[in-house]
Amino acid sequence: MTQGKRILVIEDEPNIIDVIASYLEADGYEVTAVMCGEAGLRLHAEQPFDLILLDLMLPGISGEETCKRLRATSRVSLIMLTACSTEQAKIKGLALGADDYITKPFSPRELVARVGAVLRRASPESLLAEQFHLTEQLVLDDRTKEVRRNGEVLNVTPTEFKILHTLVQHPKRTFSRSELIERVLGYDFEGEERVIDTHVKNLRKKIEEDPKNPQLVVAVYGVGYRLGDLV
Repeated sequence: MTQGKRILVIEDEPNIIDVIASYLEADGYEVTAVMCGEAGLRLHAEQPFDLILLDLMLPGISGEETCKRLRATSRVSLIMLTACSTEQAKIKGLALGADDYITKPFSPRELVARVGAVLRRASPESLLAEQFHLTEQLVLDDRTKEVRRNGEVLNVTPTEFKILHTLVQHPKRTFSRSELIERVLGYDFEGEERVIDTHVKNLRKKIEEDPKNPQLVVAVYGVGYRLGDLV
């Protein structure tokens, strides 16, 4: 799984870079590290990485702005590193398009496990080799991990894709937030279940004709989410 996977670390603390690189390289990953967002954006544009670990507090352009610029052009798997442990900060990171977040100080072994989980969610082997038409214009393609509208690829993150994929696989089932977290995040999640709402909100903005009146990803009050009846 890890062989050949390229990880970009955007972090301005050398000691943290050393720890991250040491543990990831020991697990078989190829690690490149830069200390500012500008350098990270440039490197990823030149030769895309499989996953990016991004610190929120960076010199120059912030980690938040770096994330926004990445998500404007790329669906690369992305994990936020943050010293802020508040739920609001974590939800904000997910709202920007991160697939996961890790709070400093962190366990290096947990970081390696989180990286592996995010990459597994994004791997083609974890998806069915078929297409599913949500509407006449909207297609979920398991082979390419893409959602397309009228042939145009939408900038859906790997986590958002996996949420939609999970609902598509079980069109008559309502999933609780905890079930979606277990299926989509793929590890013992330590945080508020409501973070799944942030991912769903972002997904709706990209696939719904009217995100305020969703027809594709529907909330079931007091329970969770299901695929809409119009699909």
